[in-house]
Amino acid sequence: MSPAPAASASVSWRDLAPAPVILLLGPEDYLASRSFESVRRKMRETEPDVESVRLDAAQYEAGALIVLGSPSLFGGTKIVEARGLAQMSDAFLQDALTYLEDPAPDVVLVMHHSGGTRGKKLLDRLKAGKAVLVECQPLKKDSDKVDFVATEFRAARRRAEPEALRSLVAAVGSSLSELAAACQQLISDTEGTITAETVEKYYGGRVEATGFKVADAALAGRGGQALGMLRHALSTGADPVPLVAALAMKLRAVAKVYGVRGSSAQLAKDLGMAPWQVDQARREAQRWTPEGLNYCIQVLAEADAQVKGEARDPVYAVERAVTAISLGERADTPAAIRRAVS
Repeated sequence: MSPAPAASASVSWRDLAPAPVILLLGPEDYLASRSFESVRRKMRETEPDVESVRLDAAQYEAGALIVLGSPSLFGGTKIVEARGLAQMSDAFLQDALTYLEDPAPDVVLVMHHSGGTRGKKLLDRLKAGKAVLVECQPLKKDSDKVDFVATEFRAARRRAEPEALRSLVAAVGSSLSELAAACQQLISDTEGTITAETVEKYYGGRVEATGFKVADAALAGRGGQALGMLRHALSTGADPVPLVAALAMKLRAVAKVYGVRGSSAQLAKDLGMAPWQVDQARREAQRWTPEGLNYCIQVLAEADAQVKGEARDPVYAVERAVTAISLGERADTPAAIRRAVS
């Protein structure tokens, strides 16, 4: 009985090297585009004249892949980039299955499937075979986005402070292409260590960054400063919704680590946070009582509902939440907080 085929090898898009068959799997187009680019760049390092051909799997015409896989009279390696596998035609599915039975030795076939069930038979064959698999999934956790920008700076041999990384993620948002572009701008326009002040200079006007400044001041007990920044942000057109979201994110981090024992590295792994986020949340947690923390979480939940339409005055809802959080670390009981914010 012949042995079962080896499972496909999974690698990070950053470590991707040319291989006979590569599958990029997932809806994050930015990671897929970086993967295609990485293969082209690494191939051209050894073969400057390598030919690159693109195929649209949705508009594919029968026989094209087989022709591209045929030996060339002039020799040399081809890169075949097949995109749109999530909408692949029946002809592409059949030809791809046939091609996998005997991949051409002088072809690097890179395919991107953004997700869904179309072409499941092909995906199963690729995963069970010797294809190299690159996961192109969206980065949903802020800790993953922080790791992403940290690696961008590290690849450019630039040092960035942890607070600068968090501020950049907060300021730029969730788009990986925008995060990467922001990193490249800071790399090209600045020198030395990238600090929170550097990020503030370039991206301090973003609403998300303002929200985290308010949250940092509130959790540190600097109520007057937090309210002053909040009112300035609101007066310049900031939306209360992301401001409340920033407050909630900071307070949730404190709640996650409150009373939990263990190393920063282990907690970071268990809680889906970066080690520096664990350390920061632990420092902030020392100033809270369980009762005050629980009450402020309730206040934030109410504020979240109110800024999303359940109250006529969303500004008051945000101010009340900021006041409660800034007092929460010092007040002995929830009743003391309630009296202060009522």
